[in-house]
Amino acid sequence: MRISGSLGAMARTIFLYALALALAATALTWLNYRHAVHAFSTEIYVSLIAICFTALGLWAGAKLTARAAAGPFRRNDAAIRSLGLSRRECEILDRLAAGRSNKEMARDLGISPNTVKTHVARVYEKLEVRRRIQAIEKARWLALIP
Repeated sequence: MRISGSLGAMARTIFLYALALALAATALTWLNYRHAVHAFSTEIYVSLIAICFTALGLWAGAKLTARAAAGPFRRNDAAIRSLGLSRRECEILDRLAAGRSNKEMARDLGISPNTVKTHVARVYEKLEVRRRIQAIEKARWLALIP
């Protein structure tokens, strides 16, 4: 459902760009026929084009820039249950996202590095990934970690 909504928004944006481009082309053609091109200097046209592209860049930047989350992070408990992640595996996942090494995680949690490796391997298996970065990306996508 979410994908179709974003496709509709994308189609609307493309349509608006096409409409703006058509209007600009029509305006330039009209100006050419009215011989207004010869009445103004090149500097004025260059300035007008620069202003238009600046406005377009500001608008695109405002639309495409990521916004902060509306509220505090809420962990997706349903995804945790469906994946079968244990409390300890969630702790390991949090520390993976923080960039901690296996030794640092072992020290923080009071367990051996081999146990950390086992937990990490189980997290990879449950998330169906092969690398730390993939695990972090998928966990963020599933709202398992902030």
